[in-house]
Amino acid sequence: MCHFLNKTEMNITILNGDMSATESDFSAYIERLTGKLREKHQVKLFPLNQMNIQHCSGCWNCWWKTPGKCQTNDDAESVLRSVINADFVIFASPLMAGFISSRLKRMTDRFVALLHPYIEMRNGESHHIKRYPHYPDFGVILDKEADTDEEDLEIVRDIYDRFALNFHAEQKYFKCIDNSKVEEVVNETCHY
Repeated sequence: MCHFLNKTEMNITILNGDMSATESDFSAYIERLTGKLREKHQVKLFPLNQMNIQHCSGCWNCWWKTPGKCQTNDDAESVLRSVINADFVIFASPLMAGFISSRLKRMTDRFVALLHPYIEMRNGESHHIKRYPHYPDFGVILDKEADTDEEDLEIVRDIYDRFALNFHAEQKYFKCIDNSKVEEVVNETCHY
């Protein structure tokens, strides 16, 4: 049961991993989605290709020296703050060579700062324990390439299923824009 059913307004964070230098059909779709969601909810849209998002250096400072805060001075801090305070997150990207864009992957890797370095066993697997009491559930929206096949989609779905386990969240939907109307995504984002 969703904890939003009694809540009229949600905080939604959208991470747009489109790498296009000009307005693309995918970003236009995400803009329409953002506009519809903003009719009833607080929405923060992050166009990752316009932001300074560095790679995770693996230094572990976000775990030990500055708990929950990456030492890299870039735009990821505002994204991470928005994500951990969100009720729902949307990961959005056109597929590129069968996978999400490098910017969305880079940002997703930086989510490690939102977890503790300590490990617990869940379902016979090692996973990080929570740093915060609440982690937002999420959806994934993709745009297929001309040669995208089911195997490509399954790889991305599996990556985000695994991410959900470690991030103490649920992947609520996995959609491609070629067969998902904006209104359908709005409904599924707000009514799970």
